[in-house]
Amino acid sequence: MDFSFWALLVMKMLTSAAIVVGASLVVERSGPFLGAMIVTLPISAGPAYAFLAVDHGSAFIAASALIGLPVSAATVVYMIVYAAAAQRFGVLASVGSALGVWAIAIAIILRGQWSLGSALALNIAVYALAIPLARKFSTAAVPIASKKRVWDVPFRAALVMTVVGVTLVAGRTLGSSIAAAAALAPVVLISVALILQPRVGGVAAASVVANGVPGMLGFVGALSLLHLCAVRLGAAVALILALAVSIGWNASLIALRRWRLRERAGI
Repeated sequence: MDFSFWALLVMKMLTSAAIVVGASLVVERSGPFLGAMIVTLPISAGPAYAFLAVDHGSAFIAASALIGLPVSAATVVYMIVYAAAAQRFGVLASVGSALGVWAIAIAIILRGQWSLGSALALNIAVYALAIPLARKFSTAAVPIASKKRVWDVPFRAALVMTVVGVTLVAGRTLGSSIAAAAALAPVVLISVALILQPRVGGVAAASVVANGVPGMLGFVGALSLLHLCAVRLGAAVALILALAVSIGWNASLIALRRWRLRERAGI
């Protein structure tokens, strides 16, 4: 295992832990929607693409962003399956069933040859089904959790870092095809479930994940732009623009939600 892999591993562990712990705290204070907007930002994927750009160049980044588009559709499928399963089952059964469906989808995706048009068509079809389904699971409130212990936040961070580390190292060890799937695994969403469902219950944890489905559209836009611009503008500029697209999309969703709440309140 070379230095770049270990550097990427540490970066992904740290950024994922920061995202999930921060999102879980926001969920408990401000509700599932804002937490979902944090979870669906590509703060974890961004450093991964930056390391890939340094090691492999702009053309590789453009190709990686293209395969990332159908993979992001599989992630949305994971989110819906988890949200549905968490209504009735415990955290391990819910995450396990969602991961099983995700793994099947990834196995099919990695065997295909994808163009930008076909990848976007897949996303359109998935979101057309996923967004109405997500609405059914996104309205639950988060109950007031028990008082936090001193070790609660460090424990959450350690849990996330363990999930990320085990996933990536196992993938690297077990072969190239497993490594590819492991690198694309929705480790942030898995960690969110592992932390929140035991603490606030399956219905509330499902609400966080379901609220994140519209936020994933920003990631689709970011990957599309990255694929189109990485070679033309250079990887660094394209990565910055892609991040801006994702942040701008989630910010617009937050602004839209606040406007709707004001309208309902008659303010």
